[in-house]
Amino acid sequence: MSGGLLLHLSGPLQSWGSDADFEVRSTYRWPTRSGLTGLLACCLGRPRDSDNTDLTELSYTIRVDRPGQREMDFHTIGGGYPRHLTPPTADGKFRKLGEGTILTQRWYLTDAAFTVAVTGPAPTLLGCTQALQRPRFAPYLGRRSCVPDTPILIRSDVSDPVAELDRLPLHRTPARYGAREPVTFLYDAAPEPGALPDTEVRDQPGPHRHFAGCPVWERQRPLPDADDAGRGTDWLTALTVYREAAAA
Repeated sequence: MSGGLLLHLSGPLQSWGSDADFEVRSTYRWPTRSGLTGLLACCLGRPRDSDNTDLTELSYTIRVDRPGQREMDFHTIGGGYPRHLTPPTADGKFRKLGEGTILTQRWYLTDAAFTVAVTGPAPTLLGCTQALQRPRFAPYLGRRSCVPDTPILIRSDVSDPVAELDRLPLHRTPARYGAREPVTFLYDAAPEPGALPDTEVRDQPGPHRHFAGCPVWERQRPLPDADDAGRGTDWLTALTVYREAAAA
C-alpha cells in the first residue's frame, strides 16, 4: 500500500483539547495530532496507555470545510447535595460547607467539518485502513460524547491525498450569487520549502501522556476544482459520485 488516506470529520460537536485545567477545558479550531492519534488508536482497539510510536510517524494535512463555532457547556457538579455526597478532594476529604459545588467550562466546536489527508509508512496506513473499516472501539471526535455524523474513512487508495484535497467535494453550503470563499488548510510540515510555521501548539503526543511542541502552517486559497456540495445527503450524494469517478 502506498500513498495515503482521506478522512472526514464532522458532527454536531467536536472538541480537540488544548492546554486546560480541571475548570476550563478549551478546544483548538482544528483536529489536533494528539486527537487524531487517539482516534486511530481507538479504532485499532489499543488501551489508553499503549505505545503509539507508529501513529506519531503519520503526517496530517487538514482542509477546513466548515470552521464551525465555539460553544461553551457550563457544568456544575455536586450542587445542592449534603457535604458527604459532594465530590471529594484529591486527598479523599470533603469540601467545607458551601464549597461543595464544582464549576467547569467545557468548550466545543459546533457544526464543524474537516477533511484530512493522512500520509506515512505503508504498514501503518494499512493497519489504520483496516481499523477504520472495522473499528474495535467506537471512534469519536476529540471527546467520547462527540460522535461523527458521516463515515470517517473516505478513500484508502489515494496516491497523493494532499493533492486530492483540491478536488474532493466540500462539505458546506454553496455560497449565494456564486461568491465562493477561500478554503483554509493546516499543515504539520512546511507546504513550501523553508517556510516558517505560523504557530506552534503543544500537541505532539509522547510517552506517559506528555506533549511536545508541534509547528503548524496555515494557508488559505480558492479551490476551483472542488464543488461546494451542500450538507447532509447532498454532500453524501456528491461524495458517492466522486468516489465512483475515482474508481472508474
